[in-house]
Amino acid sequence: MRVMLKATLDTEKSNELVRSGKLSELMKETLERLHPEAAYFGPLGGRRTCLLVLDLQDSSQIPPTGEPFFSEMHAEVEMTPVMNAEDLRKGLSELR
Repeated sequence: MRVMLKATLDTEKSNELVRSGKLSELMKETLERLHPEAAYFGPLGGRRTCLLVLDLQDSSQIPPTGEPFFSEMHAEVEMTPVMNAEDLRKGLSELR
């Protein structure tokens, strides 16, 4: 199942990680482990935010997917099912 993960980093904790040089390393390790289809980074709502599109094969992958953001970055994490254009076409065709 394709999901969009939104991780909104805690400002104080992420400032600490930036100053220590660890944020870049943590993000690199996380991206290498998760293999996102797409990854975007920027300020949303005034806070550092990471948006990843992931293909999870099973719901049991949810805990290990979000954990580095929770434990290492003190982030607020949301995972939302999403579709690409092909998925949408397939889903809409089943409504007929």
